Amino acid sequence: MEKHAYTTELGTVHYWTAGPRNPGACTLVFLPGLTADHTLFDAQVTHFSHVYRCIVWDAPAHGESRPYPLDFSLDDYALILHAILAKEDVSRPVLVGQSLGGYVAQAYGDIFPGEVAGFVSIDSAPLKRSYYPKWEIVALRHTKGMYLSIPWGLLKRWGSFGTAETSRGRAQMRAMMDRYERREYCELAAYGYLMLADAIDACRPYAIDCPALLLCGEFDRAGDVRPLNKKWNKVEGIPLVWVPRAGHNSNVDNPEFVNSQIEHFLHSIGRENA
Repeated sequence: MEKHAYTTELGTVHYWTAGPRNPGACTLVFLPGLTADHTLFDAQVTHFSHVYRCIVWDAPAHGESRPYPLDFSLDDYALILHAILAKEDVSRPVLVGQSLGGYVAQAYGDIFPGEVAGFVSIDSAPLKRSYYPKWEIVALRHTKGMYLSIPWGLLKRWGSFGTAETSRGRAQMRAMMDRYERREYCELAAYGYLMLADAIDACRPYAIDCPALLLCGEFDRAGDVRPLNKKWNKVEGIPLVWVPRAGHNSNVDNPEFVNSQIEHFLHSIGRENA
């Protein structure tokens, strides 16, 4: 992959590109989850870059996009991503977002309607306010103390075992967590939930105006992601596929299955646009 940098007023955001750069061809944009970095999608970039152009970032305050002050919103993420894609001459991307990355994709589509060719949600959830009880929004705003109260070694164990079902997935999550200092990680995680609460409380439409696919690990234990995906599928009719033998980071636990589902999705988009 080729590494690039995009500079904002607050800091530098790093992203990577791979694959053929054909004008008008499909571009896959991979958006990692909270505290995760671009390596979360290594298996997808390796698989798809033989045919498609691929872009993956370290979101602001994540991975190599540090230092970066915790002074941004989900909309800011979407605006920065849009500027990066404009720099790379990408006009209608297929956004593939895991967890927080799925929320970024929804904010992107809300701000830039008609500009997304497809959306794949991996272990994420809807942003519409109607899906969430008030107490849950309140809880999202008060997680910092909880994170800071947990010893770092135990938190890393919970983080790796809570997001993955396989030794490969747990090792990768542990490696990503090891790149942070304890307080930095806790503050970033808590800020991410606060940012999510603000986005949900904005009560915006977050309409998905493009073909979409929901992928969710059958053993995903992150909050209420599984029931929310069931409701998302039922209310909005977006196809939902359970990823076998996978937890919250299902694209790492079972990359072969996830890659095959994304391939089917991309082929269906191609038929619709034919």
